[in-house]
Amino acid sequence: MNLTTRAPDEEYKIVIVVRTDLKMSSGKIAVQVAHAAVNCAIMAEKKHFKEFNAWYSEGQKKIVLRVDSLEELYKIKAEADARTIDNCLIADAGRTEIIPGSITCIGLGPSTDSILNIITGDLSLL
Repeated sequence: MNLTTRAPDEEYKIVIVVRTDLKMSSGKIAVQVAHAAVNCAIMAEKKHFKEFNAWYSEGQKKIVLRVDSLEELYKIKAEADARTIDNCLIADAGRTEIIPGSITCIGLGPSTDSILNIITGDLSLL
């Protein structure tokens, strides 16, 4: 995660991007988003403690966005990987609404607004 520079007024955030083509219920989406947020936070606390603490102390900002396909989600992952932004894909266990192993969302960060907006700035809120 490229966190070496940040403007004084810039905050950290986690961005979660959810697939809408799976037609998940709002409850199912909430759980998948929670999985992504928790995974991102745990990863950051282990790998980037200073940045994790900044994100945590700033109120743990999280943004949830949408894409219409798995292909779009993989494109976001590729862009995040190319920029060395921590990310995690969430695969569902398949116990309720969708097929086991379905990739439901991706979590990115925490990182700065400007860094994450390069990848997700054109996406719509869920």
